[in-house]
Amino acid sequence: MNNYKKQPFIPAIQKTSTLVMLSILAIVCFLIAINIKTVDVSPSYEQKIKAAKLMEQAMLVLKEHRMEKSIFIDIENDPNETGLVGSPFSLITTDEGDLDSKLTTLDPNFSAVVVDLMYQLHLQAGDTVAVLMTGSMPGANIAVLAACKALDIYPITITSIGASQWGANQIDFTWLDMESILHNNDLIQNRSIAASIGGRNDMGRLLSVSGRKIITENINKHEVPLIKEERLANNIKNRMNYFSGIRPIPSYDAVINVGGGVASLGTSFNLKLLPPGVVLRSSIQNIGRPGGIEGAFTKFLNYDVPGLHILNIRPLIADFKIPFAPIPVPEIGSGGLYANEHYNVWVAGLCLLIVSSSVLAVGIQSKRKIKEHLIRHEPDSLL
Repeated sequence: MNNYKKQPFIPAIQKTSTLVMLSILAIVCFLIAINIKTVDVSPSYEQKIKAAKLMEQAMLVLKEHRMEKSIFIDIENDPNETGLVGSPFSLITTDEGDLDSKLTTLDPNFSAVVVDLMYQLHLQAGDTVAVLMTGSMPGANIAVLAACKALDIYPITITSIGASQWGANQIDFTWLDMESILHNNDLIQNRSIAASIGGRNDMGRLLSVSGRKIITENINKHEVPLIKEERLANNIKNRMNYFSGIRPIPSYDAVINVGGGVASLGTSFNLKLLPPGVVLRSSIQNIGRPGGIEGAFTKFLNYDVPGLHILNIRPLIADFKIPFAPIPVPEIGSGGLYANEHYNVWVAGLCLLIVSSSVLAVGIQSKRKIKEHLIRHEPDSLL
């Protein structure tokens, strides 16, 4: 009895050494669970990397061209020093623009976003797409053309030259100028097959006479056919004629719209309700506007040609895990756009099972020892 009093019975679950061992085991299992992760690489990873690098190279070539002319880079509004951010106003500025959206599209990773969207449309090497562009988002234009080249998709492009604020609105550096430089450096597959002034009614209604003249002369300089009719509907019809002259409209594998050109989008539906990204014929059926004019993009959709709508950049990139207006530009290949990293459920489950089983085992053993102790020393307590 005296020996019993000197060494009181302590079940294992109450021993400090046992609790310490269980704590160490739990910590080790926790560290294992949070450090062993699974990486799901995007099925289009290689094509995304290729497109982003092509865009990066294209942007560098254009920047070097600007630097050769000793052009000042506005670091305040072009913090990543791309040399491709336009001015708040010029003679060929057609509308207000969102600077942050322009900066977002001047991230080479934006071309990887376009690749992802093209994969959603199941586009493949050898496919042909119609591309409708404006001068408002040169970064998005480059991204689309780089993605086409990376995927070996052939773009047929028609452009409106006028640009909103911060876009390709420099009178000596329009989108056609950029396009020509990129084509001459074999960074894009082809040039625009036709071009218009752009802006209000696709005829530069809010531009000055000098502004419209500058654009017209720029189009003529590049020897690109000018689309210039008296009415918006006729300008749209001309676009469709150019596209159908290459191949029948229903045979295009997709149509891609970049920007908010009125000849592209028309006035037949509420633009605010048109979601960015993948657009199908069904997407515009419930947002129609009576009496409006169908734009070229809408006409393609009505032929059941699937579309990509690249506008409203913030909601567009929300699902692709790239930053909005990044400073500095992220490295190519980084982020969830290329690969998703997540905890390994099986490892986490195994660790939980080990810790739970250990605690349960100690509890069961302690209960058995307590019962044995009571039988030997306090049998009356079991009654």
